[in-house]
Amino acid sequence: MEHTSVAPANGAITEPATNSNGSVSKASPTDQSAPPVVSPSLSSSNGPLKTPFTHPTSSSTPRPTQPLTPDQQTKYTSLLTTVRSWTTLPSTSAPKSPKTALTDTERLWLTRDCLLRYLRASKWNLPHAATRLEATLIWRREYGVEAHTADYISPENETGKQVILGYDNDCRPCLYLNPHKQNTQKSEKQIHHLVFMLETCIDLMPPGTETLVLLVNFKDARKGDNASPGQGRQVISILQNHYPERLGRACLKDVPWIIWGFFKIINPFIDPLTREKMKFDVDLRELVPPEQLLRSYGGNCEFEYEHTIYWPKLIAMAEERRAAMRKRWEGAGKRVGESEAYLKGVGEPVGDGGGEKVGV
Repeated sequence: MEHTSVAPANGAITEPATNSNGSVSKASPTDQSAPPVVSPSLSSSNGPLKTPFTHPTSSSTPRPTQPLTPDQQTKYTSLLTTVRSWTTLPSTSAPKSPKTALTDTERLWLTRDCLLRYLRASKWNLPHAATRLEATLIWRREYGVEAHTADYISPENETGKQVILGYDNDCRPCLYLNPHKQNTQKSEKQIHHLVFMLETCIDLMPPGTETLVLLVNFKDARKGDNASPGQGRQVISILQNHYPERLGRACLKDVPWIIWGFFKIINPFIDPLTREKMKFDVDLRELVPPEQLLRSYGGNCEFEYEHTIYWPKLIAMAEERRAAMRKRWEGAGKRVGESEAYLKGVGEPVGDGGGEKVGV
């Protein structure tokens, strides 16, 4: 029997209601989507698949984007003008923190699509969007997002407790969280690990895709394997404040009673829009092509995690795509406000009217 979560008017998380199929209609292609690429076979003659899928299935298509209204376009233009005036920012969130110049990596991060995500998340409140963007840039500096290298994170993932594998029907990369494979004691590095995997998912998003899917299976998880309420609040804060409009869906499977209690504790910290994206015990074959869905989640993909094979391949894929984006950005003039579709290899750069060139 299939289930889906129900969010009542007061926003509290409740036990999943029954008799709902939880399916999502597949969107039509957009003119910014890359040509579909058929994914590799599920396994080889040598056994189960051990490396990430490189692309979505040929049947998957990104959700179409909505054109901006005249008012939204005006607000975007104003926000772009504000952001491209930034030359320095505080190094930390501490009062009177010294300011340092924006790096090329930070300017590259300030894409047209990034600005629009913050505007949408701020309900098109222009000052609020600008404040949130600045706060995220400072957080990325202070938290050390760029300093968390693959080698630093690698020990956290040796058991495959987090796996990026495949794409859903909307071309969104799937990030599997497997609490029962926990291999380290609770620490800030566990949160660094999750942020690193979020960043890697973003690197692997195909053109026209801005969101990812979280898939969590609590089966066989022991009490100490799951995140603490404090960690849960921290993760929710990071997602909502610094990765707005990035979570497409969160699907949770085999949720034990103790986790329901955990959700009730952190419920006040979850934005209603985030809460609506959380689904419980849905038929994941309706959301993810079975050939790219892990067998343990109801799919047909026979996958075996072997860290020495999977991890180098995942990192190489992400680094290659990140380097290609940077090369396109530099070739187009290092514009703040560049199009992410162009950076990912589709369409044309925004041109002088859509972004601002910075010094080469």
